[in-house]
Amino acid sequence: MAMGDIAFNLLIFFVILARAQDDSHLKWEPAEASNLEASDHSRASIVVDKENDLYLNGQKIGVGQLAGEVEDLLGDLPAGERTVLLKIHSETLAQRFEPVLEAVSEAGGELVHIVEPESQ
Repeated sequence: MAMGDIAFNLLIFFVILARAQDDSHLKWEPAEASNLEASDHSRASIVVDKENDLYLNGQKIGVGQLAGEVEDLLGDLPAGERTVLLKIHSETLAQRFEPVLEAVSEAGGELVHIVEPESQ
């Protein structure tokens, strides 16, 4: 009986620690900026990689589908909890990422652009 309890607790532990949005396989270089602030957790992570491909929570997606998918992920969360992480490759042109910004805004997301501190 005790072994079953231990196994159940371990299962719950690993389910809680599992990342729902794994985008570690995507290749991108962040832009640099000064006066940076830390960000809280988010429900959605958007990446524009060095090949200009768009990903939502690690899954490739088209910009036309983005607003609806982000809106579904955020659901009825109140303001302040609708954070969407945005990771854009440093050499990506505005014509590629501006539609992404519009889609997240349309979905009611609160963007946090992930950048690196400026090199001194």
